[in-house]
Amino acid sequence: IVSEVGPFLTYLNVFSYPIRRDGTLQPVDDQAALQAAKNNRVLPIMVVTNFEEGTFKTEIATAIFTDEALQDKLLNEILSVMQEKGYAGVDFDLEYLGRENRERYVAFLQKAVDKFRPLGYEVSVALAPKLSEDQQGVLYEGHDYRAIGEVVDYVNIMTYEWGWSGGPPMPVAPINEVSRVMDFAVSQIPSDKIMMGIPLYGYDWRLPYERGGQWARALSPQRAVALAAQVGAAILFDEKSQSPYFHYYDSSGNRHEVWFEDARSVQAKFDLVKEYGLRGLYYWVLGNEFPQNWLLLNDNFNIIKEERPLQ
Repeated sequence: IVSEVGPFLTYLNVFSYPIRRDGTLQPVDDQAALQAAKNNRVLPIMVVTNFEEGTFKTEIATAIFTDEALQDKLLNEILSVMQEKGYAGVDFDLEYLGRENRERYVAFLQKAVDKFRPLGYEVSVALAPKLSEDQQGVLYEGHDYRAIGEVVDYVNIMTYEWGWSGGPPMPVAPINEVSRVMDFAVSQIPSDKIMMGIPLYGYDWRLPYERGGQWARALSPQRAVALAAQVGAAILFDEKSQSPYFHYYDSSGNRHEVWFEDARSVQAKFDLVKEYGLRGLYYWVLGNEFPQNWLLLNDNFNIIKEERPLQ
């Protein structure tokens, strides 16, 4: 996959190196991806998470943020991995931190920057898609846009998952909602430090949606188009969200609703990147077939290949 889309990438974020509770990192089999990145002059970035047993854990982050010795242990191990494997930087994707970790996270990031930047490594973070500084919820309260933006080299804002597998049918990244997040983001963080997230997938919901019921199935944009053709469904386009969708009935007579991305929806997002003068955009997640995206990306942007020696 990396070899196939490598010509269109500046960075490759390898997800992920989870933090263990003792401050060490869970290893990742990333050598093939790193070699493909090197072959395509793509800078690899190691993603560090508080991910455990399929979910983000607040208590792992809290344990690190409240123990200087654990922080030192973690940062030393990150540096060791970057040096050994040729990573160009680290992206901290620490989620569900809660209000109690808001200032602690900024202090931790400053410590990481102070350690890594003099050695030539970039430090970035993944941020929840906030609409205001005081937005409620454990996902949002731990991310201080302004303070984090002042510390790190750049931020990756996760502008997707409005429509998600456990929620009701709706676009994954409706342009009207993405715009609201960007309005707030550029008021807090310099635009040339912001990377806007774009999804490379959609979801297929079985109707009627029931909270806590069957989760939606993820599918690639290419698979969504093929499915619509297979079942004879007309693909419609919602102007407000700038997103395609369709309905169909399965072989058991259940009605389905599918929202996904196409050339029109990603063009709207590319236009937003230009309008706000952002550093760039990033994708979640590679591995979903969407050839139209890469052709369109190449037409819209000059894709930077940073000249930096890779190990």
